[in-house]
Amino acid sequence: MPAWADLAAPELRDLARADAVVLCPVASLEQHGPHLPTWTDSLIGDAVCRAAAGRAATPCVSLPPVWTGLSEHHFPFGGTISLDSSALFAVLRGIARSLQACGFRRLFLVNTHGGNTEAVALAARELAAEFAMPVIAASPWRIAASAVAQILTAQSGVQHACEAETSLLLHLAPHLVRADRIAESVSEGGIAAGEVFARALSFAERAPRTGVRGDPRAATAEKGAAILEALASGVARAVEDASLWRQPDPVWRAGRGLDRGQRLGLGARQLDRL
Repeated sequence: MPAWADLAAPELRDLARADAVVLCPVASLEQHGPHLPTWTDSLIGDAVCRAAAGRAATPCVSLPPVWTGLSEHHFPFGGTISLDSSALFAVLRGIARSLQACGFRRLFLVNTHGGNTEAVALAARELAAEFAMPVIAASPWRIAASAVAQILTAQSGVQHACEAETSLLLHLAPHLVRADRIAESVSEGGIAAGEVFARALSFAERAPRTGVRGDPRAATAEKGAAILEALASGVARAVEDASLWRQPDPVWRAGRGLDRGQRLGLGARQLDRL
């Protein structure tokens, strides 16, 4: 499984020359209820990207995870380290800039923490424009949502420290799961995050008492193995999808707004009618 941290510099130079896609897990260090470690999202991101790098037909290498993200909503339960959006963007910008200096030209931000979603998507747009290289962002949970839903039995998709994440930890690192505390980890009530209006909701509001959303009691290591396969395969397919890796339009180039007709292949008369 090609992982940046396991390779020597000459091997990474060879991967850069081969135009390898760099997978960057963007995760968190935050509370995951009384039964899962705070490293959960980072552990999952690292495992998914390492596995995807080993599956993809396209040359690929996985970075160590960005281990802290936007997690301030978890502070009521403790155990959480968080950045703010400007700090997270600065970290991602530094990674992109370093990759370009090392000769890499394609970056995939693989987000495994829901609180990072909007910030990572915006970073992909801005980094692509700044460094003139393809940068994409996605959550493997969203890429493989249908496949994961068929594996789960107590919920329809990933939530937080739930059937899905607990299953993955039982598969990847069972020694880190406090199995004797799973039964007490279910939250009741809580405010659901809306789909129309954006507002701040802490996990004390969304998942009272335990900080868990979903039902970890249904978790098994066998489900975890199947979920890892679904997530890694989804990321590998994205790496192999040439349509995702087109060179970005240089939208910030001086005078870019004057050459639309040229870009579209239009003649002078057609351009006048626009």
